[in-house]
Amino acid sequence: MAKVSVLGGGSWGIALAVLLHKNGHQVTVWSALEQEIKMLRNNHEHKMLPGVILPDDMVFTTDDKEAIEGKELLVMAVASAYTRKTANRISKLVADRQKIVNVSKGIEESTLMTLSEIIEQEIPQADVAVLSGPSHAEEVGRGIPTTIVVGAKSKKTAEFIQSLFMNEVFRVYISPDILGIELGGSLKNVVALAAGIADGLGYGDNTKAALITRGITEIARLGTAMGGQFETFCGLTGIGDLIVTCASMHSRNRRAGILIGQGKIYKEAMEEVQMVVEGVYSAKAAMGLAKKYNIQLPIIEQVNAVLFEDKNPAAAVKDLMLRDRKHEVNDVPWAEE
Repeated sequence: MAKVSVLGGGSWGIALAVLLHKNGHQVTVWSALEQEIKMLRNNHEHKMLPGVILPDDMVFTTDDKEAIEGKELLVMAVASAYTRKTANRISKLVADRQKIVNVSKGIEESTLMTLSEIIEQEIPQADVAVLSGPSHAEEVGRGIPTTIVVGAKSKKTAEFIQSLFMNEVFRVYISPDILGIELGGSLKNVVALAAGIADGLGYGDNTKAALITRGITEIARLGTAMGGQFETFCGLTGIGDLIVTCASMHSRNRRAGILIGQGKIYKEAMEEVQMVVEGVYSAKAAMGLAKKYNIQLPIIEQVNAVLFEDKNPAAAVKDLMLRDRKHEVNDVPWAEE
């Protein structure tokens, strides 16, 4: 049995808290929001995970020391926009080489840093890892079979986290490619907005397949330029996470995209979804990275135009379709010229 704290009382953090508790670990859930902790403590249920009952011996707290000190693993599950603030807040309490696994997805717009890079900057003494993959909280909380990947600098840390999370319905792979895992998990949210917009416009399966296929091409193009491994983008946090986020109504990014395709601005869509839509925060950062590494990201570029420049979604799709003619694969030679 390990002592684990989940930092963040959102649906994803709670789903993982339930999973870890079922695996026999002593689980504490921390949130900076007193109202959120009261709701969890009194109801033993998260409003976004109806029917997922929280056990009586799970601890709910807003006390930083209670959440951090003596824990073998800290699960960073706050929304990406609050990762830096939370990491800075707990930094002095984190012990040397204390393990932190980030399970949120996003890129900081102002610095273009991944979330693990932010945590390492704010808490340099920590041993920081990441966990990601096609894993909706609504399904993980109900024990529906799910597969994810843990990335860490050392194999020993990755295997330790793997051992804490893995069970008969939650399969965990390990990888040294932290950067690739985080980029795949973050950038797919932007493509999922595009897929949702296409759904909102009334387009069909052909359009969705095109967006998924060309979307993973864009993600891999940027990700490998930044140092991620191509194989990672062919795996769980690349094509796997992209498929589930573009196809499922559990996806807040797809749902927000649908509303945008139907005519709402992104702020209205986010309010209606009632959850953090990470793709909106990652979209500008993705374009910043594209400029920095001189990479073309036509789908992500059009998503930015729709979100922040009031471009008509149908016009964005038309511009994508009428781009200059291209080769699908550039390095394959022709038998005849």
